[in-house]
Amino acid sequence: MRFTVLGAGAIGGTVGSHLSRSGHDVLFCDADPEHVAAVQSHGLRITGPVGEFTVRAPAVLPSDLPELIDGVVLVAVKGHHTAAAAEVLRDRLASTALVVSMQNGLTTDLLSEVVGRERLLACFVNFGADVLEPGVVMQGNVGTFRIGELDGRMTDRLREIADALPYAEPTDNILGYLWAKEAYGAMLFAGAVSDLSIADSLEDPRFRPLMLAIAREVLAQAPVTPMPFDGFDPEDLLGSLTRLVAFNRGSAKSHSGIYRDLAVRNRRTEVEIQLDPLTGPLTGYVAELIRAIERGERVCEVANLELLAAYERLERLGRPLHAVVAALPAPQRAKAGPLHGMPVAVKDIIDVAGSPRGNGNPHDMAGPPAGSDAPAVAALRAAGADVFALASLLEYAAGAPHPDLPEAMNPARPDRTAGGSSGGSAALVAAGVCPAALGTDTGGSIRIPAAYCGIVGLKPTSGLVSAEGVTPLSPTLDHVGVLAASVADAAAVLAALTGPGAPPLEEAPARPYRLGVLTDQLADPRLDPELAAITRAALDRLVVAGLVLADSDGAVLTELAGCLEDILLVEAWQVHGRAISGPDADPELFGATTLRLLRSAADVEPRRREAALARRAELLPAAEGLLDGVDVLVGPATPYAAPERTPPVDTPEGEIEGIFSGPYNVTGQPAIVVPCGLTAEGLPVGLQLAARCGDDAGLLRVAAAVEAALAAP
Repeated sequence: MRFTVLGAGAIGGTVGSHLSRSGHDVLFCDADPEHVAAVQSHGLRITGPVGEFTVRAPAVLPSDLPELIDGVVLVAVKGHHTAAAAEVLRDRLASTALVVSMQNGLTTDLLSEVVGRERLLACFVNFGADVLEPGVVMQGNVGTFRIGELDGRMTDRLREIADALPYAEPTDNILGYLWAKEAYGAMLFAGAVSDLSIADSLEDPRFRPLMLAIAREVLAQAPVTPMPFDGFDPEDLLGSLTRLVAFNRGSAKSHSGIYRDLAVRNRRTEVEIQLDPLTGPLTGYVAELIRAIERGERVCEVANLELLAAYERLERLGRPLHAVVAALPAPQRAKAGPLHGMPVAVKDIIDVAGSPRGNGNPHDMAGPPAGSDAPAVAALRAAGADVFALASLLEYAAGAPHPDLPEAMNPARPDRTAGGSSGGSAALVAAGVCPAALGTDTGGSIRIPAAYCGIVGLKPTSGLVSAEGVTPLSPTLDHVGVLAASVADAAAVLAALTGPGAPPLEEAPARPYRLGVLTDQLADPRLDPELAAITRAALDRLVVAGLVLADSDGAVLTELAGCLEDILLVEAWQVHGRAISGPDADPELFGATTLRLLRSAADVEPRRREAALARRAELLPAAEGLLDGVDVLVGPATPYAAPERTPPVDTPEGEIEGIFSGPYNVTGQPAIVVPCGLTAEGLPVGLQLAARCGDDAGLLRVAAAVEAALAAP
C-alpha cells in the first residue's frame, strides 16, 4: 500500500518506519527541515528496547508534497498543527485517497472540514516514542493501537489498513478509545507540570486524588462508552493507577511528550486541542499552568503538581463548605522564596490583582477587578507562595453573612459554622485544602474561626502587617493575620509578610516558658463548663510537659474589652455611613442584618470613641503589666464551641462571642489560638495565648511549645 505520513516525528516516524520495513511505499513529510534532511541523507533510524533498524524512504517538506496524493495519508502532526496539515491536503487528495488521524485529542472534526468525513478514519496509539535527534526516533514500548471508522462500521478499507499498520487492530468504537485517551492524556498533562516521571506522578499518594478526579471529570463528558487500554480501565480508575504505573515503568520513555515539549524543546504543547475543548474546573487549572510554563512564567517542578492537588481539594472539600469565592488559576509568583509553592488562600476583603474585592457582598463581588495586589498579597507572591483562591467571609467582616450568600461551614462538623468573619479562610485550612490563608481580625475574626475549626489563628501586633488594600471595618482595631495548619506555617507566612526570617521555633529556651493563666476568664460564668474543663485539662498537660504556669488576674482586659464597641461602631459608621445615608447611598446593597448593625452605629456619637480611646490609654500600662514575670498570657479562646450559625453581634450569643478575643484588638497585642481538644460532640476547642506588643516572635515560640505539648501522646 502507499502511505504518506504527515508528521514524521515520534508516532508518525515510528509507524511509517515499520510500514516501510514491511515493504509498503512510504513518503515522509515533516515541517522540520533538519529532520527531513537527516532522513534524506541517512534514512530514519528507530532505536530503543523494541528494536533497532533504519529505513530508507523519501522525505519532503510540506511545500514539496506532490500535487496529487493517492493511497492513505497518516496525519501524525501535533494537534495544534491540525488545521495547517488539513490545508496542506486541501485539493491534493485523489478521489480514492483516505485519511487517517493518528493524533492525540479530538481532531477529526477539524480534518473532516477539509478532507471530508467520508474518507476519514481515526487511530488510537498508545506506545511511547520520542524524537531523540533529527533522523532518530526512540520507540519505548509497544502499547494498544486501534483504528476505526468514525461511525463504528467494520469496513473492508478499515480491515485492509489495520492489516498493514504495525500492532493495529480494527475497532467498532474508536471514539471510545479516543475519549479514554482524553482522560489519560489529561492526567499526563497534569503530571507534565512537574519534573516527575509518568510513573512517579501517578504513583505518588499526594497526587492520586487529583489524577482520579481529572480522569472522572473527562470521562463524565464522553458521549460514547470509553474503552479500557494498557491498564487504564474507565470502570476501575483506582486500580488503573497501579496498572498504569507498572505499564509506564516498563517503557523506556519515562516522561511524556508534553513534558519534553515544555522542559526540553521549549515549544507549545497540544493543550488547545486536548484540554481546551473540555469542560470542568480541573482540566482548566491544568491548562492554565501549562500555558504559564509555555510563557516562561513557571518551570516544570513538583510545586506545580502540588498546586493542582490543592485545586482538587478546593473543588472537592472547599466548595461544599461554601468556603470558596473564586479559584485563581496559575497565579503569578516569584520562582523561588521561603514560601515556594505554598498554596495560600486570601480572604475576599483583601485586594488581589485581577479580582474584585468582594467583601462578602454580591454587588461588590460583581464589581471591577483590583488593579494591584494589597501589600500583604504582594509579599506572599514575592516569597514564592501560590495565591490560589479567594475565601468567603461575613459581609464586610461586620458579623453576619449576606442573605444571598451561604455561610462557610465547619470541616469538623459541616452542620456548624466555621465562624466569622474569616470563616472561609478557616474552613479551607481546617479541611486540608491549603496550609495557610490570610484573614482579618477586628474583634476575633481570625481567632474565633480558628478555635471553632481546630486550627492555628494568629493576630499579629497591631500595624505589623499592612492593612492597605483591605476594606476597613474599624481601622483602630483591624488587623491582617494568618490562619494556618500549624504554628510553624503561621510563623513562616508572618515572616514573609513582615520581612525577617521565621523565628527558630524549636530553639530550646534558656528556662522553661512561663505562662500567666487568666483565672478570671476560666471562672467567667459565660464560659461553657465543658470548654472550661477542656481548657484546664490542656493547661495540666502543659505542666506535665515542663511549662510553668502562674495565675494572673485579667480584670484589666475585661475593662479594655468595654472600650471596643464604641471605637468599632463610630469607625464602622465613618467607613460605611455614606453608602447607607449619603447623597449616593444605596442601602439595599447591604444584607438586612449588616444594615441593621451599621445603622445602629449611626447613633453612637464620635465623642464616645474619643472617650474609649482615652480610657484605653489609661488601661494599657496595667495590661502591659500582666506580662511581668511571664512570657505569655493564656486563657480560653471562645466562650462556647462552634454554633450552628454565626450569631449577629447584637444578639445575646453574639455579644459574648468575642469576650476573650476582643481585648487584644484594643491593646494591639499579638495573640494566637492553638487547638487544645474536642468537646463530646467532636467540636474543636482553642487555647489563646498573647504576648507583649512587638513580641510576635516570642509568642510564636511559646505557641510552638504549647502545640507540641498538646500533641504529645
